[in-house]
Amino acid sequence: MSASSVRWSRSLPSDPTSVTVVKDASGRYFASFVVETEDKPLPELDWDETETGIDLGLSSYAVLRGRKIASPKFFRRQEKKLRRAQRKLSRCVKGSNNRRKAKLAIAKVHARIADQRRDFIEQETTQITRESQAVYLEDLNVKGMAKGERAKSAHDQSLGMFARTLEAKCHRYGRDFAKVGRYFPSTQLCSACGSIEGPKGLEGLKIRKWTCSCGAHHDRDENAELNIRREGRRTVAEGRPDT
Repeated sequence: MSASSVRWSRSLPSDPTSVTVVKDASGRYFASFVVETEDKPLPELDWDETETGIDLGLSSYAVLRGRKIASPKFFRRQEKKLRRAQRKLSRCVKGSNNRRKAKLAIAKVHARIADQRRDFIEQETTQITRESQAVYLEDLNVKGMAKGERAKSAHDQSLGMFARTLEAKCHRYGRDFAKVGRYFPSTQLCSACGSIEGPKGLEGLKIRKWTCSCGAHHDRDENAELNIRREGRRTVAEGRPDT
């Protein structure tokens, strides 16, 4: 590997104390450096104006205060290409050079999907951290979501990676962060009157808008975000250990 082929993801903040070089399944080399650096908190924002709840899901990747993040569906976009590569592999003789090339082609597709997903999560979590003084995140049962007919979509979203990355950045840059319990009925709770009348269960996932008996009309995701925001604010005010 020549020096001209190295691509630096960022400049080093200090001299490295050690370096680890690894080769992934697609044949690429990565150098990981251990360096010393200090976290610098971001400038404080108006807490009331910039706090946000985050409702994670499969139809929309995330719903925040005032905006939605669409699902990127990186795996779905590469699925046809991946199937073609897998069919080609199945026709190759075991131990042959063609089979090794076919396996490498599949590994490169998976690596591309993983790179796109990781870059997407890094960019979105950085933006959220910069524009929000307080972040309240729904504590989803990611393992439970990754079962049945929704499994492929759940794996494609990598919501667990998103949550871990966002939490780490909030702590690093001095943002308030709290997780709302997974049993909190953010979707079913009417943000206007407080009654629990919203869509429930797997069948309820198809219902994107609903009307409460009090007369309030709700967008499913926006209502959930508002409820998460209020519950997160209460959690922070109580000083509970999950903040």
